Amino acid sequence: MLNRLPSSISALLEARAHGHSLPAGLYTRDDVFDADIDVFFHKHWICVGLDCDVPEPGDATVIDIGKTSLIVLRDDDGEIRVLHNVCRHRGSRLLDPGKTIVSKLVCPYHTWTYELTGELSYAPHMGKDLDKNCHSLKPVNFKSIGGLIYVCLCDDPPTDIANLEQTMIERLAPYDIRNAKIAHHTDVIEDGNWKLTMENNRECYHCSANHPELCVSFVDLDFGFDPETLGPEDREQAEEHFRLYDEKTKAWEADGFPSAAVEQMADCATNFRTQRLIIAGAGESQTHDATAASSKLLGSMTRKDLGDTHLWGHNSWNHFMGDHAVVATVIPLSAGKTLVRTKWLVHKDAVEGKDYDLDKLTDVWIATTDQDADLVARSHAGALDPAYQPGPYSPFSETNLDKFANWYIDRMRAHGY
Repeated sequence: MLNRLPSSISALLEARAHGHSLPAGLYTRDDVFDADIDVFFHKHWICVGLDCDVPEPGDATVIDIGKTSLIVLRDDDGEIRVLHNVCRHRGSRLLDPGKTIVSKLVCPYHTWTYELTGELSYAPHMGKDLDKNCHSLKPVNFKSIGGLIYVCLCDDPPTDIANLEQTMIERLAPYDIRNAKIAHHTDVIEDGNWKLTMENNRECYHCSANHPELCVSFVDLDFGFDPETLGPEDREQAEEHFRLYDEKTKAWEADGFPSAAVEQMADCATNFRTQRLIIAGAGESQTHDATAASSKLLGSMTRKDLGDTHLWGHNSWNHFMGDHAVVATVIPLSAGKTLVRTKWLVHKDAVEGKDYDLDKLTDVWIATTDQDADLVARSHAGALDPAYQPGPYSPFSETNLDKFANWYIDRMRAHGY
């Protein structure tokens, strides 16, 4: 019997049925992973970190994306720089992964030395004919949007990030994320494909069964429900919830806080959605009792009742509340491994044990991330099973997954697949 040759990537894209999850190979195959890195993590804008990752001149952090290594640093003038972590001599890595403090960037191989601007300042034994101006470190296209650092690794980055920038600069301004402090940081490696990680985050169909901690403050109705399955009492509660949404959104916007949903999820390169969400219960923060974890509010915030300004991208999700923010970025490691990097931000002057309790600040999203990691692993294991067949998305609570899958297919085709 002849072995069946694997389908081409374009055939897998063509096989995807509207309203259904993706064919298994788009989650599991190594050639698809390589294509995803090229298309979605090199040729689109991705969120990689924060201005406050490098709060002082000389602070630097290294971020690896596929085979590409980036240095995010703050130079001696206090400006953010993003540089390729590749020496211009013979290609050695300059810095190891993680955070460090540097006065200059010195290659450990042959001590070629660069200023924090990337300019080559010292190259021993290379002779007088070496033009140092031609051997600066290669810069990376980047934007700091309200304190979130986005990079694009291609030479012609998509221009429609301007819509994200225009929308979020005003919405993030009161939180002053640029000058916040990282109170806690976790790296969780999920045993699943990055698209399963993002799909899981874009719906709350699973929340009531899997996230008891998050559901204290998070309203799963916000992301859709089938009204026919609700009893009279639940239907009345849902109607009241959306009436309250309309009322709250109008009040927040009248007070100068943009709140209505803005989304760019189709016919675009830069995929994002933002909205100010109601926080359930006490209504202040995503904590185990929905009250604020920090008494010192972020930036210029003076109110705890302004909900949760959420922001999605195709490799990130964020929640900005009066007292703290949660910022998560996603970096694929292989077809079946994904890094979820989560940071909790507080006011730069907030003191642990005095202004905030670290456990209260972090316990909800630590638990939620661990729970999600288990769900993603289960999904990926299922996609590897020969019995896997793409299933239908809920037309009520998984519409954003269908939008994401449609966008994924469109962008792959736009780049020749």
